[in-house]
This record gives sequence, C-alpha cells and structure tokens, in this order.
Amino acid sequence: MMEEVARVVANGNSGWVVVEVEMKSACNHCETSESCGTSAVSKAFSPKVQRFSIQSEQQYAKGERLKLGLPESVILKAATLVYILPLFGFFIGAFIGNLTAKLAEVHPDLFAISAGVLGGFLFWTMGKKAAKKLEEHAQPIIIKSLGKPIEIAH
Repeated sequence: MMEEVARVVANGNSGWVVVEVEMKSACNHCETSESCGTSAVSKAFSPKVQRFSIQSEQQYAKGERLKLGLPESVILKAATLVYILPLFGFFIGAFIGNLTAKLAEVHPDLFAISAGVLGGFLFWTMGKKAAKKLEEHAQPIIIKSLGKPIEIAH
C-alpha cells in the first residue's frame, strides 16, 4: 500500500472530509536540481497541491494531518493503461497500415508510420479515459490520524 500524508482542509457533510496532499517531484531530490532543466520545468508546471474528498465516519479538525493509503495495484494498473497501451496501439496501427499500404499499392513505410502514430494516439486516449475511471473508483483510505502540526510562536 502506498502511503501519503494529507492535511484536513474542511469537514464535509454526511461523512466526508476534504483533504489536501502536497505533490512531490522526484526532481527535487538530486544534487543537480539547481542546474537541471527538467527540475525547472517540473517546478513551474506541476500542480503544488491536490485536493479531494474521502469518506470518513470520524470528524477531523481543520489542519489535522492524516496518513492516507492507496493500494499499489491501482497505480500499477493506471500506469500500464497510460504507458503500455499506446505502445500496443502503435504496433497494431503500424501493422494495419502496412497491410493496407500493400493492398493500395502505396509506399508502405510512410503509411505504416502514419497509421502507427494514429493507433498510438487512439490507444493513449482510450487508456487515459480508462485510467481516470479506475482512479475515480479507487478511493484512498485513512490509515490513521497524525494530529495537528506543532506551531511555533514568534
């Protein structure tokens, strides 16, 4: 189970709590992040926080920290749909494009590449929709409350 720490933003009605999770990038953890272009792009364009609701029978105070858990199988399935499915689409599209080019007696390489790109794009959109649906049904669970953070008075 993958775990993440979230902060309670609000208590929703009828057993829901709104939490906020700070998004982390792997680019912030190496020695070259100061001079790395990927790190700069990641910091500029990645969302800093993600906010969502979780079903809960308990009431939590605003600002309280919660440890959330999400099964790893959900993340692996979503990654497979988004990354591997387009690769299959590319190969299937290229194969169909090559067969069609031989029947139509046109240049097979150009037709196969074009059909491969189109197949990869179509399978990518299908995989993205399926991954989004998978993630919507996979709600994280609250493992435990970590309490409120310590505030230092100035």
